[in-house]
Amino acid sequence: MTTLVDSHCHLDAAEFAADRDAVLARARAAGVIAQVVPAIRLADFAELRELCAQHVELHPAYGLHPMYLADHAPTHLDALRDWLARESAVAVGECGLDHYLPGLDPARQRELFAGQLCLAREFDLPVIVHARHAVDAVIALLRRHAPLRGVVHSFGGSAEQARQLWNMGFLIGLGGPITYERARRLRALAATMPLEYLLLETDAPDQPLASHRGQRNEPAHLVEVAQVVAQLRGIDVSEVAAATRSNAQRLFALA
Repeated sequence: MTTLVDSHCHLDAAEFAADRDAVLARARAAGVIAQVVPAIRLADFAELRELCAQHVELHPAYGLHPMYLADHAPTHLDALRDWLARESAVAVGECGLDHYLPGLDPARQRELFAGQLCLAREFDLPVIVHARHAVDAVIALLRRHAPLRGVVHSFGGSAEQARQLWNMGFLIGLGGPITYERARRLRALAATMPLEYLLLETDAPDQPLASHRGQRNEPAHLVEVAQVVAQLRGIDVSEVAAATRSNAQRLFALA
């Protein structure tokens, strides 16, 4: 069986509360052998830790997401630092910048993101980066706090921006959006970028695939993402799976 790593899945989300065990079983049956589950706010950390402790294939990351700026108090960066010092984590995140949603203070976002980049360096962890309509601003901050490593998940930028990121040691996370034929720029990137810098993700329960539009996304659908990448590149899906699995295992130090 082709085996895969879902490099970004919010399996702790309320959308999975009713059937989480069944979702996990479908993922295993589909060959998804590991999932990185990034937190989005401090209030969720303990529950995420417990969930990942119960399932060997779930790996926690802890961060403060820019979309939830109203939930983050000034003391939460210190709390995140204390948490990372006590608990096992595969990454810092989800963190980053969101210049799409209105009402999110850009200066506060930058402050919060920069603080988490400092924590990633302090604890020698990769960062899981959200960069919606903000790729250039994210690149600037990553350069300012280099050296760093990590992934820009659900990448939506240009080929040149992707090149700048992997030249800095960052990987590119692609998922459901590439399954839509209208996503020509993303599909061209998936077809041509070096496989050594690619991670596959679902971002479940969000970003459903074209074949599941309007439905809840889940990690078992990662197989379809891999198949689309393989079709775009004209290679066997096993090659895509092997490369992206190895990339995820290396970046996040997964056993």
